[in-house]
Amino acid sequence: MKRHVEEPGPGELRDPVIREELKRASVWVGLVVAVILVWVLAQPLLLIVGGIVFAAMLDGGARLLGRAVPIPRGWRLLIVTLAATAFLTWITILAGTQLIDQAETLRTTVEGQVGRILIWAQEEGLMKQAIPVTEIGKEILGSLGRLTSAVSSVFGIVASVAMIIVIGLFLAIEPRLYERGVAWMLPMEERGSFYRTMNAMGATLRRLMAARLLAMLVEGVATWLLLSLGGVPMAALLGVLTGLFAFLPNIGALISGTLMILVGFSGGLETGVWAIGVYLAVHLVDGYIVVPMVAKRSVDLPPALLLGAQLLFGALFGILGLVFADPIVAMAKVALERGSRNAAKESDSADAEVAEP
Repeated sequence: MKRHVEEPGPGELRDPVIREELKRASVWVGLVVAVILVWVLAQPLLLIVGGIVFAAMLDGGARLLGRAVPIPRGWRLLIVTLAATAFLTWITILAGTQLIDQAETLRTTVEGQVGRILIWAQEEGLMKQAIPVTEIGKEILGSLGRLTSAVSSVFGIVASVAMIIVIGLFLAIEPRLYERGVAWMLPMEERGSFYRTMNAMGATLRRLMAARLLAMLVEGVATWLLLSLGGVPMAALLGVLTGLFAFLPNIGALISGTLMILVGFSGGLETGVWAIGVYLAVHLVDGYIVVPMVAKRSVDLPPALLLGAQLLFGALFGILGLVFADPIVAMAKVALERGSRNAAKESDSADAEVAEP
């Protein structure tokens, strides 16, 4: 009589086939769970990214100060933090009242200019019915994704900025501590590659933020001086807004340029033409001389890629996604490049072993 041989069933993990299929299924399930978690936790994740960006700015300032003042890193970091705090306090105290007064005038002027454009478009048959000017801003904010409401209020803005500053300060004070904490969860043979990738990401972020900060300073001051020279109203406020929007390449330039031109034409044809000339001159000089000189083209982020990432992140994650789109793309680019180099080295090593007799 032939003896019946029992075979492992689907509940038996000893079968190599079952184990292999479970590994494949766990990869796909983990990927789906990761995507869901990123979507649900998008706002805190973006705040963490903001803290990393702020830490890179502080670290870059401390490194730059170290070239001139040979003192311990902790003291350099403290000096940079205090200098940034003093500058922001000075802007708030000395220029706050004037800018708030001008902001109300700017809002009224822009609404009036946009209203004239809408009326002209309706008269020319380009629009069937006039759209209230106040609804345009709501539509724009509403198109910026589901996280816009989280940071649209004053409390939300203050809380988000405070969290970014606190996270950035802790990361800047002890960056190696957090790197070692993440590396501890990786296998020993992969930790060296992880540290090298983190160093490359940090260097890329420092160069990117240096270019952004210099662009903000150059564009803001140049816009203020040139608009004042041409007699354009609210030159100081437009300079501040241009400097702030310079943190967002491509989209920020379009927003600040639109405001500048609308306000310029509110003062007459000559001031409007002067505002257009200032906008073109400032952004041409900044885009083709200042930023490439600072970044030395080492970041190598194509403008179309940045613009597409800003539109995508803005639609998915709101204002925070729009603000931090280019740092995220820069870090992802570094990680992919490092992974590709490591894979190429492993492939070359494997080919060399096979070729040996």
